[in-house]
Amino acid sequence: MEFKRLSNNLYDDINNTTNKRRRANRKEILEKKKAIGEVIKVALAEKDPLSSFPAFRCYRRENLSVYFESGRGDELSFHLKNYIQNLLKVNMEGPYGFEWPVEEKVKRREMVACEARYIFVYEALNANACKSSSRLERSFTNCRADRRPLVGFVHYRFVIEEELPVLYVYELQLESRVQGKGLGKFLMQLIELIAQKNQMGAVLLTVQKANLGAMNFYVNNLRYLVSTISPSRVDPSIGIQKSYEILCKTFDHEANAILAEENVGSKLSNI
Repeated sequence: MEFKRLSNNLYDDINNTTNKRRRANRKEILEKKKAIGEVIKVALAEKDPLSSFPAFRCYRRENLSVYFESGRGDELSFHLKNYIQNLLKVNMEGPYGFEWPVEEKVKRREMVACEARYIFVYEALNANACKSSSRLERSFTNCRADRRPLVGFVHYRFVIEEELPVLYVYELQLESRVQGKGLGKFLMQLIELIAQKNQMGAVLLTVQKANLGAMNFYVNNLRYLVSTISPSRVDPSIGIQKSYEILCKTFDHEANAILAEENVGSKLSNI
């Protein structure tokens, strides 16, 4: 009888200890989720993410002079909506192929979401207006006054992926006449700065496999990796059937362990 009572007490002690650990783990998980949610909330609340990077307000190279403005999906003008739709069709109808009609409808919904954030690229009329100087704010003001039509945009969002705060690039679209001049790389550097400033663990983006130029740009030029959440790494047999890859660049150990786990298969060796 005494042995049975001791056994029961021991069993109760083990149960109590286990329950305490579960409660502690649950509390830790909830606190982490709350902290991540707050990080996303603060990032979304910033009115002009570009204001922290005045040196990146303008870009000038050879015969190209542009400047950037922030925007959000639920504040797009009729003109901006049309521009985005038209440029997407010109640049992406080919890579998507027969999937484009469906994807176009999805992209139209995505572009006006309240979570959507934009960097709009305007060409400056005066090539010298955006020249680098110690008075960057005045230079930026001159660019705004002398701007020509839009020549491209970046659509990005602050989201939670695999329980991590990340910046997800939905679109980076440039008109053909401003491509190949370093502008895309400059914009991605700016995106990475915005991500790190807002405590995002990584930058993620989706690329169509058929878009070989874009794949080469991200993987070989910018050193992005195929993420662990990309279909080809989740299940190679399923990945073969998918038309896209999810790429990433991580900024801390936790994000790297969860989203990258760099190994032999994490880069596209055939690019």
